[in-house]
Amino acid sequence: MSNTRKHEPDAERASWLQRLRRGLAKTGTQLSGLFQGGRIDEALFESLEDALLGADAGVEATGHLLAALRARVKRERLESADDLRRALASEVERLIAPLECEVALSAAKPFVIMMVGVNGAGKTTSIGKLAKLFRDQGRSVLLAAGDTFRAAAREQLAAWGERNAVQVIAQEGADPAAVIFDAIQAARARGIDVLVADTAGRLPTQLHLMEELRKVKRVMGKADPSAPHAVWLVLDANTGQNALNQVRAFDDALGLTGLVMTKLDGTARGGVVAAIARSRPVPVVYIGVGEGIDDLRPFSARDFAQALLGN
Repeated sequence: MSNTRKHEPDAERASWLQRLRRGLAKTGTQLSGLFQGGRIDEALFESLEDALLGADAGVEATGHLLAALRARVKRERLESADDLRRALASEVERLIAPLECEVALSAAKPFVIMMVGVNGAGKTTSIGKLAKLFRDQGRSVLLAAGDTFRAAAREQLAAWGERNAVQVIAQEGADPAAVIFDAIQAARARGIDVLVADTAGRLPTQLHLMEELRKVKRVMGKADPSAPHAVWLVLDANTGQNALNQVRAFDDALGLTGLVMTKLDGTARGGVVAAIARSRPVPVVYIGVGEGIDDLRPFSARDFAQALLGN
């Protein structure tokens, strides 16, 4: 899949950057306020450490960033707080750059995406937005309602399908793995480009329920030996360091290939992306900044780093 950021109009990109800055305003304001004039001293480093920890960057990523900054101050003979701000933006971008990736949707047909996450993270809504995004790219899309025991989840997915003119495979009360198995077969028979499979929300501590997700993944492989081609975890950006715990648990259980970060709505601190990059670097495929159907975009390390620092 070509990276849509490279081809979007300047006005559209500028609008997106503004929304991303607003989404990360809580952290951006706190961090940018540290660099208002003055010179680099130990008090500034201490304040920066507190701000990064408060932004959910975590101890490991915060220590890494501060060590990198101290080395740059010495190597480049930085003196002003503004110099340090620019250096921090550069180091944050460097840290999270490995999380940036492109999704090769053309690698298989159908390209099967398994969506997982805890209840309330925005999983079903994200699926609806992905369906719109893929349709806008000219791809045919099919959705599988694998959260079979919650009528509200099926109804929500059906609504998104209708809104995007995308069909939804659903069966009330059926085994989730069976529904997704049937959906893969239907996608293959219809020549569908992308199949996105919803699953029931799971807490990582619910081991028996996590085992059900493993079963769903195994059954996908029976329908198509190469499926799923992607396993994406939807994360609520407001959950802070708990998001990192979710990444670890779901990655250990399923082997994640990507993250979808939602709800960067002005209250999210955003530093957890740095924590993930340092501790469990699963790629961030998309981020969402609002409730609109077009508020989901590919992750850009540079854009995120600048917005995180209020630039």
